[in-house]
Formats: sequence, structure tokens, C-alpha cells
Amino acid sequence: MKLVFLSAAVVAVVVIVIYNGFVGKRNAVRFAFAGIDVQLKKRFDLIPNLVSAVKAYMQHERETLERITALRARAVAEGTPPSEQLRLFDQLTPVIHGIVAQVENYPQLRASEQFQLLQRNLSEVEEQLSAARRAYNAAVTEYNTSLQVFPGNVFAALFGFKPTDLFSVADAERTAPRVKDRAP
Repeated sequence: MKLVFLSAAVVAVVVIVIYNGFVGKRNAVRFAFAGIDVQLKKRFDLIPNLVSAVKAYMQHERETLERITALRARAVAEGTPPSEQLRLFDQLTPVIHGIVAQVENYPQLRASEQFQLLQRNLSEVEEQLSAARRAYNAAVTEYNTSLQVFPGNVFAALFGFKPTDLFSVADAERTAPRVKDRAP
């Protein structure tokens, strides 16, 4: 009788430890996604200032700037699901990088102290965003692995834990950008 009780207690402890491990890893994934969100909020707060500074110099780029503003508004809209936010982030990143690259064609814009400050801040936020994405992918990988290995896979199915998607870049961002030579 004592052996049966002891065996049941050991099994219960193992199940509790495995379940709590899944919950902890799932929460780490959510926390890591929130880290991406914080950096995106920081970037989105900079965008209106960048747009204001750049509009004065780049009237013909109005469509691009308006696209950034529209994407920003859609991404930060209340109720936007994380999967839609990630899709919008994928669309926004190359557009922002394109504006920064176009500064090469506008020396007076490059020389603007306000723009230089905004560009530095934007670069810093982009680096922090990249680090947050790596942290998110690390948390997702650990979580997904725990769901796939034995005996975790048995308990994950039993308790209804589902794998989470890694953050990935769009195919267009996988290729190296072309830099055009300019005549002096």
C-alpha cells in the first residue's frame, strides 16, 4: 500500500513539474514577445518625429512616408493580434531602412542635426529590436523543444500546449541589398 501511494506521489510530482515547466516556458515566450513590443513602441514613437524632419527635405517621397505612418497606425491599433503585428513589422522594416538609405542622396538632410539624432536613435532601437527578436526566438525554441521531447510531448498533448512560431524575416530581407554607385 505504501509503495502504491509513493509511486502515485512521484508520478504526481513529475506531472506537476512538467506542467509548471511548460507554463514557465510559455510565459517566457510571452515575455520575450513583449520585449519586441517595447522596442517597436519605441521605434513607432520615433517615426512621427523622423517623418516630420524628413518631409521638409523629401517631398517627392511623400508616398513612402505616408505608408510608414499607415503601417505604424495599423500595427499599434488596439486589438491587433500578434501574428498581424509581426506581418506589419515585416512590411515596415524594409521601408524604414529604405528611407535611411535614401539619405545618401540628400546631403542637406544628412547634415541636419535633428535628423542625425533621430537616425542614431532609430539605429539604436533597430539594434535593440534585433536583440529582442533573438531573445524571442530563443524562448520559442526552448518552449517548442520542451513540447517535442519525451516525456514532455506526451504531457504537452495531454494539457493542450501548442508550439509557437519563430519570428522570421520576409524573403525580400534575406537577400543582400544592392548599393548603387553614385558619380562624384
